[in-house]
Amino acid sequence: MRILANDGIDAAGKVILEAAGFEVVTDKIPQNELASKIAEYDVIIVRSATKVTSEIIDAGNLKLIARAGVGLDNIDMKYAGLKNIPVVNTPNASSRSVAELVFAHLFSVSRFLHLSNREMPQNGIDQFNALKKVGSSGFEVKNKKIGIIGFGRIGQEVAKMAIGLGMEVLVYDYKQREFDLTVSFNTKYQVNNFKVTLKGMTLNEILQNSDIVTLHTPGSAEVISENEIAQMKKGAVLINCARGGVVNEIALKNALESGHLSFAGVDVFENEPPTNTNILSLKNASLSPHIGASTSEAQERVGIELAERICQFFK
Repeated sequence: MRILANDGIDAAGKVILEAAGFEVVTDKIPQNELASKIAEYDVIIVRSATKVTSEIIDAGNLKLIARAGVGLDNIDMKYAGLKNIPVVNTPNASSRSVAELVFAHLFSVSRFLHLSNREMPQNGIDQFNALKKVGSSGFEVKNKKIGIIGFGRIGQEVAKMAIGLGMEVLVYDYKQREFDLTVSFNTKYQVNNFKVTLKGMTLNEILQNSDIVTLHTPGSAEVISENEIAQMKKGAVLINCARGGVVNEIALKNALESGHLSFAGVDVFENEPPTNTNILSLKNASLSPHIGASTSEAQERVGIELAERICQFFK
């Protein structure tokens, strides 16, 4: 059995697969050449870069498609279903890493670190006092209201961290149900875990009442457009570590330029690399190149979870 890990796989996962008798190939095949070579493999593993289209599915004899991550929007799920090809992913492995990036962006803008890191290398001597004055107008996150749109695994991790920081958590999920969270602590400390119950709110309530809004919805359908931004509090912060396309980039740029939104944290873009370059130059945007799930710990967990799922499938 041959596995093409076209976007790579962590060494720990590769070891598990090879020990189970699989041949794992990690040489990257360009997207435009994939259809001509996919017939050589029984399984394909992708992250977010490689797209598994109907053309690729038709060109091969795949027994399984595996996504090293959560989202499945780069796989033609409907066509895979028509061809009776199962698709597996790793919904648990990267939640913590994505949630931590949300707060990395939030802390970055709350203390102007995103701006300082751009300006200090060139202007840190001549404009030190001016930069200090700008950076001194930051804010604390404690007691701020954070609205979480989409309350799956990642959204719940964000909520747990926010509770630990003393924030008030507001939740919107399309089911608008009640959630019981268990907040845990480092095992070094003799503190019992405690439970928090959160009740779902409407999207309008989240937008109108939150100081910070962060998105964690599945898929890439637009959730935040000009209309939704207009409902947000003046001076609010918007963070998107979910999917490109969830937030309308033109509407976000306009809101940041007008001052209706004070800051944004953006990890994902409608096109990657971004084609809407205006947002890249905004001084009130903290930016990262789609790295939400890309920590060494998350990738190791992803590799192990995916390897175990593949082995279980072929048993």
